[in-house]
Amino acid sequence: MSTKHIADYFNFLSSEDIRLKDSRIGIETILYEYIDCGRSPEEIAQIYQTISLEQVYATILYYLQNKETVSAYIKNWIEHGHRMREQQRLNPPPVSEKLRQLRIERQAKQQASHCNI
Repeated sequence: MSTKHIADYFNFLSSEDIRLKDSRIGIETILYEYIDCGRSPEEIAQIYQTISLEQVYATILYYLQNKETVSAYIKNWIEHGHRMREQQRLNPPPVSEKLRQLRIERQAKQQASHCNI
């Protein structure tokens, strides 16, 4: 029987991007479910069926062994998400602006048709 080192479960793409091996799922996804949502490892493995229960446990163990580093990683991930959403809000892509404009026009037409009844 072979034993894996905990790091063997992950792809360390950068200091801001740690994913489960053979997956596009980042450790932050698993840890959010575990820490913030209070889900059990078994529940998490059922939600994310592309990863194994062993990978979920490895992620939790990695977190417990590296709490300070992983907490900083998650904090940076959350802050990055806030910055990206704010940047998108301030500079929406052209298609988003077009959809917003169409929605406004449709609502105006609906209100006008209700007034004409």
